[in-house]
Amino acid sequence: MKPEEDRHPDDDPPARMPRANPELYGHAAAETALLKAWRSGRLPHAWLITGPRGVGKATLAFRFARFVLSGGKGDTLRVDPASPVFQRVQSLGHSDLRLVRRGLNKRTGKWRQEIAVEDVRDMSGFLRLTAGEGGWRIVIIDSADEMGRGAANAALKAVEEPPPRALILLVSHAPGRLLPTIRSRCRRLVLPALDDATVGRIVAQHLPDMPPDERAALARLAEGSAGRAFALAEHGGVELHRALLAVLAGYPRVDALAMERLADRLGRSGAEEGFRVFGEMLVGLLARLCRDARAGRLAAPALASGDPDGHVIQTLARAGGLDRWLEVWEKLAELFARAEGAKLDRKQVVVDAVLTMAAAARM
Repeated sequence: MKPEEDRHPDDDPPARMPRANPELYGHAAAETALLKAWRSGRLPHAWLITGPRGVGKATLAFRFARFVLSGGKGDTLRVDPASPVFQRVQSLGHSDLRLVRRGLNKRTGKWRQEIAVEDVRDMSGFLRLTAGEGGWRIVIIDSADEMGRGAANAALKAVEEPPPRALILLVSHAPGRLLPTIRSRCRRLVLPALDDATVGRIVAQHLPDMPPDERAALARLAEGSAGRAFALAEHGGVELHRALLAVLAGYPRVDALAMERLADRLGRSGAEEGFRVFGEMLVGLLARLCRDARAGRLAAPALASGDPDGHVIQTLARAGGLDRWLEVWEKLAELFARAEGAKLDRKQVVVDAVLTMAAAARM
């Protein structure tokens, strides 16, 4: 699984691209806020749509853009997928819509790491043109966090001096990275993480052949993000999670055979994405342990059977205090981060991580 900051919207299958998705689950309040603003006749010209990755921010932006480009009629933002507007937005062929995002570096054939300043400057010129169909000009920036300093300053100018009937929708996973002046000039719309049932429903829609128990496990692991659920499904996240819990279940004793099998699996050629998934899971489990310990949630008696991580977390917590596990969490987070950049032996990284935790549990 690519690190989330390295993924590009066009890496997703066509059916899951936000511009092709006719449905949005779990964000009725956000839709109501947009409808209310539209009907007021005083629609803010710039919206900052924030929230965790993979919860539907870009899907909502395209949903609202289709609604506006369709004339803004109806009691919901939904536009029929068979309509010409939907089809043209999906293909990015609507003359009154512009998507600003990281482009392809023609020299390397890879996606750029930042949105180019020239793309944002082009956006400003686009907004000042007369709408081709007599309505609104709309720009979606996905994601605004990926703008460098020059691009951000160019976007600020467009946000500060909008022409009439121009709408700018900025998608942001980390709004703290944006210029304060951009944040202050946008109406903010926050989308929360989805609940497990909603993530499961979305997964079922796109992966109907997945067994229900695996779908439920995937929804728990996704931490409220449908995008993360699909990435985990692609790289065997549920199976890796079970293997991780099997290794941790006997702490402070280590099942050497189980550890070796897991390390061999993640160290072989072609297992790079599985290794990345494993690292995220292990570091995430330690982060939860530290959060629960700090919040005093580890004294609960038996945890629900639907929370397998909880039992392992309680086992580890009984073997050491918060300070010890904070140190382990920081050490392993750094280890897995270095493994990617320094091309460390992945098998040895897995063994070192397991033994580091075992040593901490025995102290």
